[in-house]
Amino acid sequence: MARPLPRPLANTEPLARDMTALGLLVRNRRAQSEMRIDDAAGMVGVSTDVLSRLENGKSVSLDKLFKVLEGMGLTMLIMTKSEAADVLRSHKEQSVAGSSHPEENAR
Repeated sequence: MARPLPRPLANTEPLARDMTALGLLVRNRRAQSEMRIDDAAGMVGVSTDVLSRLENGKSVSLDKLFKVLEGMGLTMLIMTKSEAADVLRSHKEQSVAGSSHPEENAR
């Protein structure tokens, strides 16, 4: 029996403070793409075990991590904590502004 696809989470914070948060972001991206884990792993060129471990917050090698991020259309941005706080604040403001006018988002 096929495992159900994960449901995409709305309004996820794009900050990965640890492997658990990073795994959640990767799994959420896969859910948004409506891909089974074996299909996603094959598409990005890693084993299902590697992708599963990453999505569950376990460590994987950096070359595999970057392969998954690239293949899933994600990127990693390195910046200071204060710069990240500014970016997150702006991201939240944009999310709130976008959700306050649902009729504009439907266009």
